[in-house]
Amino acid sequence: DQIPLTALLAEIKNDTQSIFDARSHEFIIDCSDEIVLRGARSELYSAISNLAVNAAKYTPENGVVVIKPHQSDDTINIEVIDNGIGIEAEHIPRLTERFYRVDSSRSSETGGTGLGLAIVKHILASHDGELDISSEIGRGSTFNCKLPIARLISETTSAE
Repeated sequence: DQIPLTALLAEIKNDTQSIFDARSHEFIIDCSDEIVLRGARSELYSAISNLAVNAAKYTPENGVVVIKPHQSDDTINIEVIDNGIGIEAEHIPRLTERFYRVDSSRSSETGGTGLGLAIVKHILASHDGELDISSEIGRGSTFNCKLPIARLISETTSAE
């Protein structure tokens, strides 16, 4: 499929915003380019949506969730950035393991299955990509979906 990224991200933003309406988060799509990717739209929706929902879930009220696609020399990066509670460094390498949870209170409090990030990792792998995670306690987290530049069909810079 040809996937216009801006439209996909707008849909994810609207869907996530409606789920977390009561939290009054600000959702921002920071995308100056019209990026068109090759891939399975439903799968990429699922992966990025999963990250946006997690970002909103672990960010206190009136937080900010930014979805920021950008291109480097060899990858298309789709970053989901929050200013939430953050994740301790020791947990980051295990976050994409099936059923892994940072602590048991998180799962009961938020109703997670512990499968979300494993699914994201699987979807990105099936698109020859990977998930990079960085976080700082009390400052927030960045989940970066890194896809190979070969997935890029076209890119046009929109007029500012």
